[in-house]
Amino acid sequence: MKKIRAAIAGYGNIGKCVLEALEVAPDFEIAGIVEISDAVRKNIPSTGQTYTITDSLAKLDKVDVVILALPSRQVEAFAKEALSMGINTVDGFDIHGQIVDLRNSLDKVAKAHKVVSIVSAGWDPGSDSVIRALFEAMAPKGITYTNFGPGMSMGHTVAAKAIEGVKAALSMTIPAGTGVHRRMVYVEVIEGYDFDKVAAAIKADDYFAHDETHVVRVDCVDDLIDMGHGVNLVRKGVSGKTQNQLLDFNMRINNPALTAQMLVAVARASFKQQPGAYTMIELPVVDLIYGDKEDLIRRLV
Repeated sequence: MKKIRAAIAGYGNIGKCVLEALEVAPDFEIAGIVEISDAVRKNIPSTGQTYTITDSLAKLDKVDVVILALPSRQVEAFAKEALSMGINTVDGFDIHGQIVDLRNSLDKVAKAHKVVSIVSAGWDPGSDSVIRALFEAMAPKGITYTNFGPGMSMGHTVAAKAIEGVKAALSMTIPAGTGVHRRMVYVEVIEGYDFDKVAAAIKADDYFAHDETHVVRVDCVDDLIDMGHGVNLVRKGVSGKTQNQLLDFNMRINNPALTAQMLVAVARASFKQQPGAYTMIELPVVDLIYGDKEDLIRRLV
């Protein structure tokens, strides 16, 4: 069996978990790790395997797909570069209001170079998107509430860390019910910066501007970090003309591990699609899973 050669772009919490997921996936081999930060690149620990670690995708050999474990605001530029090189891309872009624009932008590049890009392929957006779509098929009329947490939001934490004056940050998502959330952002502030101005900048960022956000100054963010997270999806709606259908989905997870696992599953699925850009709700679920399709159908249907 010819294995899929996957590269990882970014070696933060999610990139580390992507490496672990690829190491145990029977249909993948690791083409290398791309990390632009000199400090991070030099401190990537040995995992018992020797991988090429570089600052450029162009320096890796025979890459079939690159999994982008990058901050969302870096995804589009890196994805376009990879697609232009004839390499499939998978990303965990999580700015919900910009997903359609990103998909459309990458679709043009992917089709021009006859490759595939799958966007927003974590767990939300991602696998939760598939659950929401299934719920709507089951009860076409109704309301779905997505309640996150309590837990650490990777995207919001990265956004908070990017604010000038922030030394370290942790963003916790607290569900208030009916899809409403509170953001608790714990920060260490660089000496010489005004905490109130830093807090105001965090609250003004698009990641936080739409939710109730509290910024709390702490001495040590590391003492607070727990990467557990979760979601409760609830839909109350109508099937045909029958009302009061209540659909309920729960999971409690390690955030980066599940994100990474979905990225690897979607990387697998990318080779079963026609050129272009997709979201997860556009993919056949069976394409995500390793194995013979007929065997999967016998076991899962």
